[in-house]
Amino acid sequence: MIRVVVVDDQELVRAGFRLLLERVPDIEVVAEADDGASAVSAVSRRRPDVVLMDIRMPQVDGLTATRRLLALAPATRVIILTTFDADDYVYDALRAGASGFLLKSSPPERLITAIRTVAAGEALLDPAVTRRVIEAFTRQPALGGSPSPEVERLTEREREVLAQIARGRSNAEIAVELFISDATVKTHVARMLAKLQLRDRVQAVVYAYENGLVSTGADDPRDGPTHSTPSRRGLGSA
Repeated sequence: MIRVVVVDDQELVRAGFRLLLERVPDIEVVAEADDGASAVSAVSRRRPDVVLMDIRMPQVDGLTATRRLLALAPATRVIILTTFDADDYVYDALRAGASGFLLKSSPPERLITAIRTVAAGEALLDPAVTRRVIEAFTRQPALGGSPSPEVERLTEREREVLAQIARGRSNAEIAVELFISDATVKTHVARMLAKLQLRDRVQAVVYAYENGLVSTGADDPRDGPTHSTPSRRGLGSA
């Protein structure tokens, strides 16, 4: 059973999510919260697997609450739910440690899939915002200095896989690009995340851009023209 906490300052929104999720046999809503502070308290008490987190809330907003509750309960996964798809919200949500980002206008089945996906240890972004996420990173000022020392522990193939993930590629797309099997890609991804001590693919995207492992001004010269447009399939594993 996947234990979920629903966080939103609007009671009708919370009630709608609860009504939807109560019909799903493998998901249980264990608590609700109407602001960020209450969300942190609920996570402390109930230790859920997944938190559905609104961004704009009074007093303590969703991004601040996400940072606090992940420091308290690192195993909990956070899906940011919002009507706002502005780039700065997406970027800040990833920096805060969120494992998923969905618009509230997403269809119900996508929300249920997102909960199951992040509960299983993967990351997921709404296809409608995936490209904007990558573009938001490419607009960030280039960081000076050398990459973190952990990067030296990666093999050349693991670096290639990390670069592909940072461009928004799925495992299937990476397999085609690098002429390897899907299973081999999954192995490289798992080893890369372990070596860099990253929780999921979303953190890998943040890490790659912040450590200058992916060019923000041009595509890899080996890439074809289609690589200038990141995949719209999201950052999930498939």
